[in-house]
Amino acid sequence: MSTSTLPLNDSAQQRRSFLLVVCCTLIGAAAQVLIKKGAGALGANPTMLQTALAMVLTPALFAGYSLYGISTILLVLALRHGQLSLLYPVFAMTYVWVTILSVAVFHESMNPYKLAGIVTIVAGIAVLGRE
Repeated sequence: MSTSTLPLNDSAQQRRSFLLVVCCTLIGAAAQVLIKKGAGALGANPTMLQTALAMVLTPALFAGYSLYGISTILLVLALRHGQLSLLYPVFAMTYVWVTILSVAVFHESMNPYKLAGIVTIVAGIAVLGRE
């Protein structure tokens, strides 16, 4: 029997679930950046139909929503063997990545309030992750 078909022990499953959720946060943040980029192609007052078509026809929007789909699949896989109360707070890291990417990609400003928010989120995740 190959090692890839052996069941993971509980500790390994928890670690795998945690890593999957971290991947979800990174993919989710990238998705939000792509959606923001694609939203610029919509025009001034898009109708719901124009927006729906743009989601399929605008590469950035299509990629962003596709990444959201991938993130959702990974989250389902993570939650199969992980504890929701430990994993879901990690999902808040998406806010951290989005803030960092917004500064890097869109040249948005980083101010002390945003930095304090990031520190608060990371500290909260650390506290909630303690068992």
